[in-house]
Amino acid sequence: MKGEKYSFIKIIVLTVKMQFKAVPGHMIVFLLLAFLEALGLTIRVAAMQRLFDVIAIAAEGKRDFTDCIMPLFVLVVVTCVQQIMNGMKFFHWNVIVDKSAGINNKKLFEKIQNFSAEQFEDAFFLDSLNKAKEGIKPLTVTSLFIMNLIFFDGVYIVSMGAYLFNLKPVLPLTLLLAFIPAFLSQVFRIKGFAKLEEQSAPLRREYDYYKKILNDRQYIKETRTLGAFVYFFKLFNDTLIKLTNKQWEIEKKIVVREQLLNSVTYIGMGISTYLLFVATISGEISVGAFAAIFAALTQIFDIMQTIMTWDISGINKDIGKVTNLIKIYDSAELSGLSGTHDFSKGIIAKNVGFIYPGRNEMALANVSVTIRDGEFIAIVGENGSGKSTLVKILTGLYRPSVGTAIIGELDSEVIAPRYIYNEISGVFQDYQRYKMTLAENVSISEIGIGMDELRIKSTLMDVGINTKYNEINLNTVLSPEFGGIDLSGGQWQRLAIARGLYRHYKFIVLDEPTAAIDPIEENMIYTQFKKLTKRKCAVVITHRLGTAKLADRIVVMDNGRIVDTGTHEELLSRSGKYKDMWNAQSIWYKREDIKY
Repeated sequence: MKGEKYSFIKIIVLTVKMQFKAVPGHMIVFLLLAFLEALGLTIRVAAMQRLFDVIAIAAEGKRDFTDCIMPLFVLVVVTCVQQIMNGMKFFHWNVIVDKSAGINNKKLFEKIQNFSAEQFEDAFFLDSLNKAKEGIKPLTVTSLFIMNLIFFDGVYIVSMGAYLFNLKPVLPLTLLLAFIPAFLSQVFRIKGFAKLEEQSAPLRREYDYYKKILNDRQYIKETRTLGAFVYFFKLFNDTLIKLTNKQWEIEKKIVVREQLLNSVTYIGMGISTYLLFVATISGEISVGAFAAIFAALTQIFDIMQTIMTWDISGINKDIGKVTNLIKIYDSAELSGLSGTHDFSKGIIAKNVGFIYPGRNEMALANVSVTIRDGEFIAIVGENGSGKSTLVKILTGLYRPSVGTAIIGELDSEVIAPRYIYNEISGVFQDYQRYKMTLAENVSISEIGIGMDELRIKSTLMDVGINTKYNEINLNTVLSPEFGGIDLSGGQWQRLAIARGLYRHYKFIVLDEPTAAIDPIEENMIYTQFKKLTKRKCAVVITHRLGTAKLADRIVVMDNGRIVDTGTHEELLSRSGKYKDMWNAQSIWYKREDIKY
């Protein structure tokens, strides 16, 4: 997305096109109402002129005052209809905004699903995504401003200009005198608000993060216990000040310029009034026309100001956010061929290298490994050795920067992600705690087959969660915030593993999801896991080498490379990284109650 240029016209066209696609029926009704409201304003001035002319003639005794009843009635009806159109238009405005927000959010979420997982490691991408999310509502509002500008403001200017020109060709100058100052005031806004949005996105992401730390349930215990609230509150406050200062800096310049231009507007109103007065005295227009236009003069200038300070200003203010959203919609997404796994051929990484976005060092370098059908392997290594990155390559979450990953005979570089992820399951260290029922927390991994309660209970039993004896059932909501309960860290980890096992899979990965479980229970879980995954490809990442002993084969990693591989006994029989790690951890495994 870096370096891409979008012209103003292209953004406008795309914005309107996308909005019509979202809610076509509502948009057509909105345009019709805007068109009728604009015509109503011009017809109202003509009706007012007619009434004033009849009154003037009646005052001279040339007509009866009863002749004023019909023109008055027409004026009242036109005014009422015009006001009804205005009310209905803004009712539809709100309906369109609310309805479109849901539709465009859905579209954005669907788009995000097609981005590569490694993009979420890129700060530039995250900033772009944050800015795109801010453009959901502005997309709709901007399209409405544009359509209102064309079908209300445009129709009003054309119809009112034609009416004035018919009276006296010089009178449309009134519209021009109202338009120019208002237009100039908006020219200064365009770059200002675009620059403000560009600079605000990183700060806004920081602001939202600090706000979450200060009031989110998952942070509250630590921030209070460690006395970190004051620290994060200061960061929150400093970021808020930076955001408001940037906005104030831009707004201050805009307001000063607009006040100067408003002075020009008042001069324009004076010139318009003078032109009307001269035309009336010279007999070029009737007294009724003078009265009607003079009465409407303030409205003409107000509408011109509204065009600039509401319609065009709204477009200018939000166009930067809309541009960011369109950039995300237009950005390249992962694609590829269809395919079906054949895990009897195993999983193969050939000379794989991987580098995270925005970094210079390779996280993986020249890594080659094969997982045979039905093999249970463990990947071990110190923090930062590349274990988790390798697993993300092997599951297709990341595509290799160099080399090839063949997953069940499918090349992750050329096969679409939706096919790569089929029949693959995983439980990661940063698993999620969904604020849903126990059953939903498990079955969410396989929603396509419906909720099988017997299978859910059986899977929970496999990981040591027994709903018969605990004060919990499948319908228990796992969130105090929604009237339910919370689980302990160990129970949540078991539940996360159950979620991974519930999915229909032929290849499963456990990436250190048992950190909150003690070694004895961890060993029991992994022993059961090995039984459950028999005849299926399985990978376990663990820093506890006692658990690694259960594996058919152990892969040892260090600094992004595979430095050794073999069984537990083979690795201990020779000097190397694994033996050093085992000796360092061996004190953990000398207790007689821990059987490995």
